[in-house]
Amino acid sequence: MGRILAIDYGAKRVGLAVTDTLQMSANGLDTIVENKTIDFLKKYIAENEVEKIIIGFPANLDGTDTHATQLVRNFIVHLQKTFPGIPVIKRDEAYTSKMAVRALIDSGMKKMERRKKENIDKMSAVLILQEYLQSL
Repeated sequence: MGRILAIDYGAKRVGLAVTDTLQMSANGLDTIVENKTIDFLKKYIAENEVEKIIIGFPANLDGTDTHATQLVRNFIVHLQKTFPGIPVIKRDEAYTSKMAVRALIDSGMKKMERRKKENIDKMSAVLILQEYLQSL
């Protein structure tokens, strides 16, 4: 059984999370500078069996596009061209950044560490992946 990889895509940074090989738990993987994401994923996927990719998809509460929706759509197309054998599944990412900050606070992370955007992005990817796993 392969891993499931989750992506919280942003114009500057991309948070990544991954399951264990049994697909039981979601763990933060890394936060990558946006323009290095595909290279990072190529290397990671070459070294690890990835069964599917879950990506946080931004939308307003009424279902309309946000300022980031088209960026994510373009990235999904790039993912599908680069990794044609791996399905890419969109998941609602509403409020994941706020929930990520709350999760970091609850985990006891110090305030200075919580302020680092890369920690929030990685935790957002974990939350997207956890929500997906719970929906199965």
